[in-house]
Amino acid sequence: MRVGVVGAGGKMGRAVCRAVLDAADLLLVAAVDPGFAGTDLGVLVPGADGVPVGGDLGMLGASGAEVVVDFTHLEAARSTLAWCVSTGTHAVVGTTGFTDAELDALRLRFPADVAGGAHCVIAANFAIGAVLMMRFAELAAPWFDGAEIVELHHDAKLDAPSGTSVRTAERMAASRTAAGRSSFPDDRTTTVVLDGARGGAGPGGVRVHSVRLPGLVAHQEVVLGAVGQSLTIRHDSYDRSSFMDGVLLAVREVGRRPGLTLGIEPLLGL
Repeated sequence: MRVGVVGAGGKMGRAVCRAVLDAADLLLVAAVDPGFAGTDLGVLVPGADGVPVGGDLGMLGASGAEVVVDFTHLEAARSTLAWCVSTGTHAVVGTTGFTDAELDALRLRFPADVAGGAHCVIAANFAIGAVLMMRFAELAAPWFDGAEIVELHHDAKLDAPSGTSVRTAERMAASRTAAGRSSFPDDRTTTVVLDGARGGAGPGGVRVHSVRLPGLVAHQEVVLGAVGQSLTIRHDSYDRSSFMDGVLLAVREVGRRPGLTLGIEPLLGL
């Protein structure tokens, strides 16, 4: 399978290039990153010599890429998805920040009932452990009286809270609704000494706290409480390689998943 990577010069992009190179059934045919245009990819990813880094999406078409992986920023990802739709190329996207309205529009642009059309997988987190963490939190949510999320990332992350934390809160809220439970109780704090100390109010009354520090990669814990007990569910990604099994799974499966697939849960049977 011929794979192109957009955002190839970034930390996640380099990790994806490395993973594709190491996979016997995949072939890295294109790398796109305007910040490194004209550079041989081997300078950025050892062993990738001979793959030039392009400055625009045109290189993807010239290379015959069948699947495009995008780890960029929101505006760039929008352009990548538009290009994939127009060329019938499958897309795997790890960029976060798409609104519900945008996702609804993407469902129309990647229709499930059009033969030969492009398919798309968009996931907030490709780490299989993180996906399981969200599933465990979803299962636990109806049985506790309160819950908060603490997500911790490197200091270069631009958005807060993370897409994973928001998605976790959404799933917990939906789980309580399905079980006939109301949202978690409102925060009872009456005096906030430092603005933001209680985090942000997320879906279903789940408060979300964001930590940004050098040295971190991606970490999240969900803390649930009830009378006389608490439950903490935590996942840690110590290296970007933790995301690669999920990325490669999506690359291999996207051609068999018509339309738009959100998250890698369907690919894992969850």
